[in-house]
Order: sequence, then structure tokens, then C-alpha cells
Amino acid sequence: MQRYIDRRSAVDIQRSLKHNPVTALIGPRQCGKSTLARHVLAGRKYTIFLDLELPSDMRKLTDAELFLQEHVRELVCIDEVQLRPDLFPPLRALVDKDRRPGRFLILGSASRDLVRQGSETLAGRIHYIELTPFAWTEIRGASVKKKWDFKRHWWRGGFPPAFLEPNDVQSDAWRRDMIQDYLSRDIPTLGFSLPVPVMSRFWKMIAHYHGGLLNASKIGQSMDISHNTVRKYLDILEQTFMVRILQPLEINLKKRLVKSPKIYLRDSGLLHTLLEIESTTELYGHPVFGASWEGWCIEQITTTLPLWQPFFYRASSGEEIDLVLVKGKKRLAFEIKASLTPHLSRGFADTTKALKFEDAWVVCPMTDPGYPIQSGVRVTGISECLDDLSAYC
Repeated sequence: MQRYIDRRSAVDIQRSLKHNPVTALIGPRQCGKSTLARHVLAGRKYTIFLDLELPSDMRKLTDAELFLQEHVRELVCIDEVQLRPDLFPPLRALVDKDRRPGRFLILGSASRDLVRQGSETLAGRIHYIELTPFAWTEIRGASVKKKWDFKRHWWRGGFPPAFLEPNDVQSDAWRRDMIQDYLSRDIPTLGFSLPVPVMSRFWKMIAHYHGGLLNASKIGQSMDISHNTVRKYLDILEQTFMVRILQPLEINLKKRLVKSPKIYLRDSGLLHTLLEIESTTELYGHPVFGASWEGWCIEQITTTLPLWQPFFYRASSGEEIDLVLVKGKKRLAFEIKASLTPHLSRGFADTTKALKFEDAWVVCPMTDPGYPIQSGVRVTGISECLDDLSAYC
């Protein structure tokens, strides 16, 4: 049996429980929120766990104020809180009576209700923590029998059930079921009323645009829907952590810059399933191969440095940097190449000098030690790159 895999967010939860009355752990369905919460609670006395998908636990909160007052000295964890947005007002009243830290830990799938209600009624009382599926830094070295290869994570994605399945066939079957459940159950549960076939087709179309510039009008024409509807559907996928909209870096270099954002599916395993890619061998010959590697690396890097703002840089003259992380006046650059012998464009050196990066990496699917390719730029594998980033955490 696979042992528990440590999540980096556990430290953030423990810290938040020491300083905030309410801690909210949000993230996509099946990313491990409940497992992580139970692991954190296992080391504490006087806790109670409520799963609102269980009718028995839902009934306990028929009179929420009365029930929660009965457990005022316990840490109350409420899972799937988006199913009961009416809980936020009584939570606020209870917290205002007693603002000691560590009173409530609430878990929820990405939801407009969860974020909106929390922002309106618990401002100044709640701290949000986003949990992603497994990051590569969390699972490398966590295997019982043998070291997991990063290519397994890239191929299967980070959702724990998909990653931990004994073989690729079962992993793909889980991802297919997850996609169907997301469309038919999760979206309606979150308060969105959308036709499943249309949303399914839209999601698959976005997968074909993975790594490209977002053109809402073009997508709308392909599906015979308006660009406003495209924006609405994208907003849903983004709110539920299925899609990342990467904005362009705006900086005055006296160059004409691309202003359209880029679009990525956040989980590489779901990307491969939506595109009907049946094996890693097929992936290597698929047109999305390079974009798949790029999107996977972007997720691993941005998850490692969550306090840095992600952008991409592209000038109309052709100079491009796949990922730029910004924090204050500091900038880090990442060029991502799906090749063991990466080549940089002529303008790359000039761009890195003009943008004054602290450091720059060329990330490729290699396992050998990295090497410098030009002044201030190193070619590395993803593991070495993530190790280097620990200096910026």
C-alpha cells in the first residue's frame, strides 16, 4: 500500500491555524484536500470533521449555529463547504464572539460561492490556501519500491488517483471518469447551468489551443458561439483550476509586444486524455508534444514559487520567453524546450539583458547535470531547476 505523500501545503495550514480563526483550503476536486486535512487533524486533539457530501453530516448542520456552539472548543473542519454557502454568516458571528485562531478549517472545490461569500462575510478573519494536484517536488523520492520518473508525472498528471494507479490504462480510465464527473456533476454543483455536450466540446477545443495565444473570437467562430460565451466558459474552467490564462508581461522596451494571453490546461494528464493520446509513444509524435512539456513545466515552476507572478514575454519581432516570474523588481526567466539539445534564438541574449533577470534557465527533459549555455543562463532538467528555485522561496 502506498504510504501518505507529504504535501507542502501542510506547513501552510499549520501556520494559518496558529494565526487565523478560519483557514480555507481550496482547489480542484480530487486533488487531495480531504486527505491532507485529515492528516493535519490527526496530530491535534479536540477536532471534528464534517463531510457535507454525507447526508448524516449535512443533517448535523440543520441548525448550524446551535451545532457549532456545542463544539466551540474544538477545531471544526467542514469539507465541501460550497454545498452550504449559507454557513458563512453564522461562521462570521461565531468568530466575532471569539476570534482565537484555529477555530475552523473549511475545504471546498473552486467555487464562486466559496470565494465570494468568504470575501463578503469573513474578510479579515479568513486565510485562503490553494492546493494543487501533486507537484513533482512532492512526489519525487516518495516512492516505496523505486524512484518515480518525472515522465510518469508529466504523462499522467498530478491528480493523486491518476498518478498512483498501477498502470497507464487504469490511470487513463480514471481521468476519463473525472472529466465526465466534472462536466455532469461538479459544474452544476458549483452553481453553473451549462449543456454538458457543449462544455465537453469546448474543453476539448481548448486542449487543442494548449500553449497558444487566446483568440476568443476564433474559438467562438469554430463553435458557433459568441466571444462573450467563450469568455464565460473559460472563466468557469479557470475558477475551477482546470485552465491557466498566462498574461503577457507589460514592460516598456520600445518594442511592440503581443498583448493576447496564452492558454494552458493545468493538468497534463487531462490534456492527454482530452486529446485522445493513448501512449507516451504517441505523445512524442503528436503536435502538442512541445506545448505539453511547456505547460507541465510552467505548472511545476509556478507551484514552487506561488508568491511570484507568472507572465510570458513575446515581441512582435519574434523574441519570446516562455515564462517570466516577477516579484517586486526581481525577475526570473524560463525558456522551455522539449529537446535534449536546445538552441536559443539570436534575440534571446539581448532580451535577457534588457529585462535584467536575476537568473535564467532553459528547461529540457534531461536528467544529467545542467550546464551554462550563455552568460547568466543554464540548461537544466526540471528537477535541478526546481532545486535552484529553493533559493527564491
